[in-house]
Amino acid sequence: MTMQTRSLGTTGPQVSALGLGCMGMSALYGDADRAESIATVHAALEAGVTLLDTGDFYAMGHNEMLLGEALRTAPAALREQALVSVKFGALRSPDGDWAGYDGRPAAVKNFAAYSLQRLGVDHIDVYRIARLDPDVPIEETVGAISELIEKGYVRHVGLSEVGADTIRRAAATAPIADLQIEYSLISRGIEESVLPTTRELGISITAYGVLSRGLISGHFTRDRQLAANDFRAYSPRFQGENLQHNLDLVEALRKIAEQKGVSVAQIAIAWVLSRGDDIVPLVGARTRERLTESLGALDVTLDDADLAAIERAVPADAAAGDRYPAPQMAHLGSK
Repeated sequence: MTMQTRSLGTTGPQVSALGLGCMGMSALYGDADRAESIATVHAALEAGVTLLDTGDFYAMGHNEMLLGEALRTAPAALREQALVSVKFGALRSPDGDWAGYDGRPAAVKNFAAYSLQRLGVDHIDVYRIARLDPDVPIEETVGAISELIEKGYVRHVGLSEVGADTIRRAAATAPIADLQIEYSLISRGIEESVLPTTRELGISITAYGVLSRGLISGHFTRDRQLAANDFRAYSPRFQGENLQHNLDLVEALRKIAEQKGVSVAQIAIAWVLSRGDDIVPLVGARTRERLTESLGALDVTLDDADLAAIERAVPADAAAGDRYPAPQMAHLGSK
């Protein structure tokens, strides 16, 4: 495996071609092993992964503290190469419910103060509101991040799950390094207007959900029982007939993967990598075993025949079910 590098837009830093999304180590996918999570972060750094992604609302700060511990206990050289991306703004209640988003400038600075403390760092490399606050113009939110940059607490402005109009308004306010948004073989909504806009403006994409929360990893089985604290137990794509249809797509993809001698997960990640050098997939590995598999995608080369076969097996818009339950879909700027 040879770790490649890509740039986060025309204004952002060079990062590894794959990033590590740390959310699942703390929240939304059932219980996780803390020691194994930290070991996985260390293994990612040792493999050359530099981009680490978290959110201050992942298990109400737990994920930031976990990542902070992983960075603190990593060898100094590896710790120094790490670039941390943080999402903020999602409001939570003590029972874990979601209570909207807050993009007010004062709130932005407050969120950043807590994140810096939990992570144990003196700056955040990429800072972004998780979802657009409908009551606060994006110019005000981005402006507050720019003030944090001026004071040295943040390095770059990012965006998350917003549409083309919001991207343009934000980019007119401050340089934007990247947009974090879901993108995978079965989540291709950004191709219509979002991706052309980011490419026009020199903004890269950090793509989360590249395995659609494990659905197209090749490891999810039809009879799998999900815990009550697993987001997928309520996700439309994992329900009833939707699940059966979507796993049929996975089996079609598996045939192509087997012909190339790679895993389903590797070919799914490789497909995202093939979409352009301005796209950095975030892999949500929670264990070293899954991380090793994901990193193997870097050695997968897809030629025109492979890409055509993949398109036939999993056409655009082939997935059954939305990627989030209806209440959450309402907060997304791009479908």
